Amino acid sequence: ARHRISANGSRLVELCGQITGLLGEDEGGIMPILRDLGRHIHELEKIDPAAAQMFEGFKSAQIELSEMESSVADYSAELEIDPEELEQLEQRLHTLQTLKRKYGPTVEAVIAFGDDVDKKLARIENRGEEIEKLRTTVTERRATIDKLGKALTKERTKAAPKLAKEVAEHLADLGFKRSVFESQLSALDEPARAGLEEVDFLFAPNPGEPLKPLRLTASSGEMSRVLLAVKSALAKHDAVPLLVFDEIDANVGGNIAEAVGRKMSELGATHQVIAITHFPQVASLAASQYVVTKEIEANRTRSSIRQIDGEDRVEELARMLGGKAESARAHARSLLAGQET
Repeated sequence: ARHRISANGSRLVELCGQITGLLGEDEGGIMPILRDLGRHIHELEKIDPAAAQMFEGFKSAQIELSEMESSVADYSAELEIDPEELEQLEQRLHTLQTLKRKYGPTVEAVIAFGDDVDKKLARIENRGEEIEKLRTTVTERRATIDKLGKALTKERTKAAPKLAKEVAEHLADLGFKRSVFESQLSALDEPARAGLEEVDFLFAPNPGEPLKPLRLTASSGEMSRVLLAVKSALAKHDAVPLLVFDEIDANVGGNIAEAVGRKMSELGATHQVIAITHFPQVASLAASQYVVTKEIEANRTRSSIRQIDGEDRVEELARMLGGKAESARAHARSLLAGQET
């Protein structure tokens, strides 16, 4: 508003002059007309006093117009056109427009940005205090991590022999009669997401072989069976809902394959287990069986999957057993009957 008044100072003075001229004693002004009007009214009232009520507001209007002239004259006298002030106001307005373009569409947004910058500057100026607070927080949290980590290490150390014993029992069922399985805890230089140490599973599949990390010694089939043994040992505690075993029964005989199938069936009581197998002994133990087939259409290979049951399942198991003769079907039925017992 101040900028608008200063920028239009000359026009305001001009307008005030025109208003006071019309309200004042100048030729064409209102005051001479009002005096003539007053004389006429006075003469009319002398002749007919009853007409006086028509002109009750005349004198007050005359007084108000006179006061208005004085007020406008005073206002005009107080107007000051300061070129330096006008330049300063225009510079401030330009600065404000620049700030709005950079930091927000409104004055409020610019002020909010400035407040945010002030807070950041305050934090920088008090960075020594902030750093000390952060150091205290780090120390406290490190103490908590160490406390929890040591408690976890204690529980792991306590559970490792029991886990090794249970896994070894399951491994024996899966064909590793004399294998050795252990859990090794190796302390880390710094705490990690899983604790203060790295856990390695050590495995020796045959007598006389040194224990080595499972990931370095076991074949894919062996690793799958060891994983099945570990999952079987941890079945009541493992929170993983779905397990997938891809040809876990590869390179094993029929008896071991059946043992693998029974382990997976037991594991299915607490988990959802998906197994990809070519062994009928394993497939017959599943609660549900699916067949994956490949077909070539228009020089493109397409895979499909469908669930089978009833006679379709008998036929598929017979095919997996090596034939479609009645003896193979009878064997397939006996496998399915064995699942139910």
